[in-house]
Amino acid sequence: DEADEMLDLGFREDLEFILDSAPADRRTLMFSATVPRSIATLAKRYQRNAVRVATTEEQKQHLDIEYRALAVAPNDRENAIINLLRYYDAKSALVFCATRATVNHMTSRFANRGFAVVALSGELSQNERTHALQAMRDGRAKVCIATDVAARGIDLPDLELVIHADIPKTRETLLHRSGRTGRAGRKGVCALIVPHNLRYRTERLLDSANVEATWAKAPSADEILARDRERILTDPVLSEPLNDEEQAFATELLSRYSAEQIAGAFLRQQMAGMSAPEELLDTGPSDRSAERKESRRDAFKGGVWFSLSVGHKQNAEPRWLLPMLCRAGHMTKREIGAIRIFNTETFVELSADSAERFVEELGSDMTMEKTIRVARVDGLPDMPADGGREQRGKTYQGDKPAWNPQAAARGDAPKKKKFSRREDARADAMNDDRPPPADRPQKPRGDKPWDGAGKKAKGKTSYKVKKPHRGQAPGGPKSAGDAPLKRKKPKKHAD
Repeated sequence: DEADEMLDLGFREDLEFILDSAPADRRTLMFSATVPRSIATLAKRYQRNAVRVATTEEQKQHLDIEYRALAVAPNDRENAIINLLRYYDAKSALVFCATRATVNHMTSRFANRGFAVVALSGELSQNERTHALQAMRDGRAKVCIATDVAARGIDLPDLELVIHADIPKTRETLLHRSGRTGRAGRKGVCALIVPHNLRYRTERLLDSANVEATWAKAPSADEILARDRERILTDPVLSEPLNDEEQAFATELLSRYSAEQIAGAFLRQQMAGMSAPEELLDTGPSDRSAERKESRRDAFKGGVWFSLSVGHKQNAEPRWLLPMLCRAGHMTKREIGAIRIFNTETFVELSADSAERFVEELGSDMTMEKTIRVARVDGLPDMPADGGREQRGKTYQGDKPAWNPQAAARGDAPKKKKFSRREDARADAMNDDRPPPADRPQKPRGDKPWDGAGKKAKGKTSYKVKKPHRGQAPGGPKSAGDAPLKRKKPKKHAD
C-alpha cells in the first residue's frame, strides 16, 4: 500500500530487492489512490498477467468535493486558515503542510487561539499518532495539522474540510490529499490557500487534475460573524421541545430575568468559546496584471509537454534552452511555457498550436543540435518533488587524503619538499617583473681551523686568550687583592 510514496522517499532499491527475493509463485496486490508512471512501470516489471481495477472514472474524480481556491497575500496564509476554520466550523478538518516545522508552528498557534488541535508528523511515535487520531474520532479534537507523508492511509470519519496550507507539487498529491474528504457519499470542501505569486501555477495544477475550483477571497471578519449568527438562529437545539424539568427551570429564569437578558447571556456563552476572526489584507492584483496573466493562461490551456535529454548534469539553463527551442521549432518565446530542469532530464511546455509545428520541424529523428533527444509526454510529466538533484557532500579547500600507516611503512608516504630559499626566490622571480637578486659574496663565519679528524690542529687555538684580571700575572700566584678577607684579632690591653 502507498507504494508511490515509498519511491518518492528513496526506497526504490529496497523495494526492488524485496520483490526480486520473493518466490516466483506468488500473488502480488498493489493498492494506491493514484498510479503515476513510475509505479505503473514497476508493476509491469514484477507482475505477470496483472489485472488493473479502477474504482473511479478518470474524468469524474471527486464529484462529492467542492473545490475552492482562496487568493491571499503571502503574509496572510495562517490568518486565512484561521478564518476558514471559523467560517465552516466543521466537525473535523485536516490541514496539510509541507514540513514538520510548519506543522509544529501552526499547532502551537492554533491551540493558543482556542482550537482543539492535534498534530501528525514523521517525528511522532506510533503511540502518539494513535492517540491523535483517536482524539479526532472521539470529537475531543476538531482540527488535525499533518504533513503529507504522515497523513498517508489515514481514514477520518465525517471529515468535512481539507485545507492545503502549501500548494501540492503534483496532481497526484492534490487528488490524494483532497480524497480524505467526500467519502462514502458524504459532501466535503477542499480549500487551497493560494498566494498571488502562485496563482498561475495553481491554475495549471487544477487543469492537469481535471478539477474545477471556485476562485474567491478568504472569508472576512464580517462574513464570519454573519455566519455565526446564522448558525445560532438555525441551531436545532432552539427548536427541540422541553421536558417538564427544563420547562420549570425556564419559567423560573423568566420570572427573575427578562427574555433579552437571557438571550444576551446565551449569546455571550456561545461566542466565548470561539476564536476571534482575523482582519486580512487586500489580495486583489491590479487589473492590468490580471489581464496579462489571464491571457497567458488562456494560451497554455491544454499545453503539450516535451522531454529533453539534458539536465543539471549537462549544465542546462533556461537562458540557452529557450533560444535553442525557438530556433529548432521556429517559435517565439511566448509560445513556450514552463521549463522544468532536473538532474538528467528537462520538461518543456509548449502551447497547443505550436506543438505540432515543433514536431514537424524536428523531423523523424526528434533531435535538437544533433545531440539532444526530444520526446513527447502524455499529460503532465512526473516531476520529482526534490528537484531531481543529487545530494552532494560539501567539499572544502585543503582537503587531504587520510593518513595510511601501511602505505608509510611501505615507503609510499609523500616525501617532504626540500627547497632552498635562494632557488625559490629565483623561481618566483621568473614570474615577476623585478630582476632576480644578485649573488652576494658570503661573509666569513669565523670558522675555526679543523684538521678533519676530529682533533684540533697543532699550534693553533680555537679560542681567544682571556686577559688576566687586574693584579694577576698569567700563570703566577694569586694577587694579594684576590686573597680572602681575614678578620683581625682584637689586641689585648695590658692591665
